Amino acid sequence: MHRGASTQSTICYSEEEEESVRQSAMLTLLHHCGRNLLTFSTIQAVNKSYYSSQMAKRVAVVLAGCGVYDGTDIHEASAVLVHLSRGGASVNMFAPNIDQMHVVDHLKGSPSEEKRNVLVESARLARGNIQDLSKLSVTEHDAIIFPGGFGAAKNLCTWAVQGKDCSVNAEVQTVMQAFHGAGKPIGLCCISPVLAAKVFPGCEVTVGIEKDDKYPNTTDTAAAINQLGCKHVSKSVSESLVDGKNKLVTTSAFMCEAPIHEIFDGIGAMVKDVLKLA
Repeated sequence: MHRGASTQSTICYSEEEEESVRQSAMLTLLHHCGRNLLTFSTIQAVNKSYYSSQMAKRVAVVLAGCGVYDGTDIHEASAVLVHLSRGGASVNMFAPNIDQMHVVDHLKGSPSEEKRNVLVESARLARGNIQDLSKLSVTEHDAIIFPGGFGAAKNLCTWAVQGKDCSVNAEVQTVMQAFHGAGKPIGLCCISPVLAAKVFPGCEVTVGIEKDDKYPNTTDTAAAINQLGCKHVSKSVSESLVDGKNKLVTTSAFMCEAPIHEIFDGIGAMVKDVLKLA
């Protein structure tokens, strides 16, 4: 080396020392950006909290049979499951172990003399992966959803024959009250919002737009809901209504004579809002 030449020294750090330097630089940067100086343990706690919030929501889906006229509407059930899957939710399906009110020949549209069980029929939609509603644990779920179909008004309650004077299945009512009491959201679509109207006086729900030919049964259903002391709010098929006070999310689905993709979109809005509240 020539006299007068500059000299450079090389400092070698161990991996532990390099990590310490990186942490120190990060904390210094945060401090100079106007934030309070954070400890490494605080950063770890924040990270833990963040990743915990990203855990899959556990959602119970309650079915009422299989088929629009005497059970759960298969398209609504599928839409609920598709959107829950897209939202990263973990799903368990349930149904009450009771006889259906009656059985409808879906080809003829008229009642038959058969007898069928709600849990057994619901297993068709659930591909066999379903449990008795009596086994549903509220503490093991973050939310619950009731798809529509006449089964909600015939098997989960008696609205189809008694209207606002109907009774709600005891297990269904107990489960709904338990989720409500725990501050956990309840999603309902099509005719199933009448369950909320019976169980939660003063709540707000939607079954579509009143006095609109595209919603042929909405006006009468809305009137009955209002007579129960609840509030019906007109919403289009693509929208959901959030009752923040009661953590209820409702959408009209097949209460509207709309293309099936619009039904799916509305149910998607409902599911998205349920997951936000969960």
